[in-house]
Amino acid sequence: MNETTIVAAAALQQAVSNALAAAGADAESVSTATRAMMHASLLGIDSHGVRLTGHYCAMMKGGRINPRPVPKILNRTAASAILDADDALGHLAGYRAMALACELAAESGVGAVGVRRSSHLGAAGAYALAGAEAGYIGFATTNTDSMVALFEGAARFHGTNPLAFAAPVPGQKPWLFDMATSSIPMNRVLLHRSLQKPLPEGVAADANGHPATDADAVDMVLPLGGTGYGYKGAGLAGVATLLSAVLTGTTLDPDFIPMYGTPDDKTPRNMGHFVLALSPDHFAGRAVYESGILRYLDALRGAPAREGGRVMAPGDREWETLARREREGIPIDPDTARFLGFA
Repeated sequence: MNETTIVAAAALQQAVSNALAAAGADAESVSTATRAMMHASLLGIDSHGVRLTGHYCAMMKGGRINPRPVPKILNRTAASAILDADDALGHLAGYRAMALACELAAESGVGAVGVRRSSHLGAAGAYALAGAEAGYIGFATTNTDSMVALFEGAARFHGTNPLAFAAPVPGQKPWLFDMATSSIPMNRVLLHRSLQKPLPEGVAADANGHPATDADAVDMVLPLGGTGYGYKGAGLAGVATLLSAVLTGTTLDPDFIPMYGTPDDKTPRNMGHFVLALSPDHFAGRAVYESGILRYLDALRGAPAREGGRVMAPGDREWETLARREREGIPIDPDTARFLGFA
């Protein structure tokens, strides 16, 4: 069985919330995890959407993730802080960190928050977007467990280590750019396994580092740029590790307990994240910023396209997907449909 099930957004959101609550999560954990996963599923980032609900529930029941955390703010200065997440769901940690970064930026122009003792962050763009929706330029990143080969490497080293940016646009949806530093996230490999679909060429490799398209044969994914220019993706993955782990004193990519495939569901993973908020008011000023980004986006969207092509700004495709899925429903894979009671 490899067909998706289409579920109305409201019904899916309720099912996710119910499952998290049944696993013991407190109200804030339920609301933030549901918000972040629905963000991903509505915008077409299915690898980091509601399909992860079952995993998070299992980890809360096992003890790896604290379903009722009490996060603490440490080392707070005028423009920076550390958030100790108390082994919370990464979604709660991410949203709290960005809210704190915006609070700092409101006073200092810049707010930088490192997170420690967290868990899987989900789609990093959810937290960058939260900053943009509050009126700030937002950035979010995290390092993850090793599943990406180095350039010309034959073993896992970095995680998929996303970099996400978002910026407010007056009268429009925010500019939103959310990318993995790998060619694809490993969760997309798992999604393709569930759907029994082959992967594109040049994005993943088997246990010997040889390119593979059969999702069942994949052991690692390749850095952004693939076999020819993967040094770029590998370098960017290092940026995520520098900010999320080295700067915060948390776990390096090769030292993580794997997210999947281990019998240990009790030991917390001590994941680190990093978020940044920039206040346009403290730089050229809000009016100048808004005029500039509108002119920039008008020029970008009006740039010549090749025959049959279409020039889009970061986020345009995602906002179109959001509108369509709000109208038509969200596709979920067979495993997720079974877990959430839609199959």
